[in-house]
Amino acid sequence: MEEARFHSVHVPDVPGCAELDWEPVRNGGYARVRSYTCDCRPTFYELCYAHGQAFIRRTRRVNGKTLIDECAHGRPTRTLAVWAMLLSGAAK
Repeated sequence: MEEARFHSVHVPDVPGCAELDWEPVRNGGYARVRSYTCDCRPTFYELCYAHGQAFIRRTRRVNGKTLIDECAHGRPTRTLAVWAMLLSGAAK
């Protein structure tokens, strides 16, 4: 149990959950990470803010490569709703 204190939130794997529309990283510019999930798994997520907008960044480690894409660009209230869906397992 001691090891658990070094982990952050894990996204549950729920079969049949909603699929989000992921797009390749737009510009790779500066973004402030406001929340994140544990990176001990091959796929992890970050809630980001940049230029007055919010978005979710997904990082996947696949066959030795790191793939990064984003979704839910827009107003923070909308993005926070999608973030909550992601953390609850209602979306991925």
